Amino acid sequence: MTTPQQQAAAPQPQPRMSPEEFRQRALAIEAEVSQVIVGQRELIRQSVVTLLAGGNALLEGVPGLAKTTLVRTLSEVIDCRFSRIQFTPDLMPADIVGTTLISEDEHGRKVFRFEPGPIFANLVLADEINRATPKTQSALLEAMQEHTVTVSKTIHQLASPFFVLATQNPLEMEGTYPLPEAQLDRFFYKIHVTYPTMAELVEIANRTTGNRMPQPRKVANGALISDMQALARTVPIASHVLTYAAKLITATQPHTPEAPSVTRQYIRYGASPRGMQALILAGKILALLDGRLNVAFNDLKMAAIPALRHRCILNFEAQNEGISTDEVVMGILETVKEA
Repeated sequence: MTTPQQQAAAPQPQPRMSPEEFRQRALAIEAEVSQVIVGQRELIRQSVVTLLAGGNALLEGVPGLAKTTLVRTLSEVIDCRFSRIQFTPDLMPADIVGTTLISEDEHGRKVFRFEPGPIFANLVLADEINRATPKTQSALLEAMQEHTVTVSKTIHQLASPFFVLATQNPLEMEGTYPLPEAQLDRFFYKIHVTYPTMAELVEIANRTTGNRMPQPRKVANGALISDMQALARTVPIASHVLTYAAKLITATQPHTPEAPSVTRQYIRYGASPRGMQALILAGKILALLDGRLNVAFNDLKMAAIPALRHRCILNFEAQNEGISTDEVVMGILETVKEA
């Protein structure tokens, strides 16, 4: 069995589609999801970008805003295996990754058999992830980063594509645990789910309280998503745009000479190199969705808030003044110059 290091060193699959095919297929996925999810264009776009980047998304919002419906609809649209894990305070790590059981073979001998857990799927919904203890939350770390699960010294490879979409309730709600910083950093995007408008509420009622429910079509499959992920990584990025991304990440570090005043005042720890990887990959996908074959400054700016809002840890002064990470990231974007 190959190790994660060997898999990382292996050559990446070559894309088998054109940029225009990528764009049309991605827009088709968004359109079909929109048949079920009313409004929430930004939520759908950011979820699709995360999926095509091969990353994981963290959705935050109060209950009832269709977070669960979104990932279930995504699994139907791309025709992949879907699995849901409801996180509760009594959930154990083995309930997620699986466990080794003792069973009998055809000769009546006792043998160990691994029983896979619900993490073995293409699209995994970790529902209300912050209602479980940190020990249980950590069971997702290896799967999210290496796409493997280690049980009893044996490494099990997860299916491809693999995508974790976790939902969490605001920490002000009862019975929630904050996610560890190491786990937050493994989420490609953190997406805020907002309340629908009055017009959207009317449309939600029309779609969900009648005798006909919207049924999305299957417009992709796992192999096609893997091809799209491979194509996204081939999009070129100019050196000065890459340098701008590095400037943004460095500007989130309060102890660097390049840190602006808003960073020094409000941030305790800045974004890691994973933050820059998220910026670049998201920028490449946004460029393709816009019909371009090169990453622009605006692509990075569009990706900055969902890619960095959970990677910038605020200090006590920011919390005391009610400053959000979104406001800090916006301040950094206004300060850091493109050239």
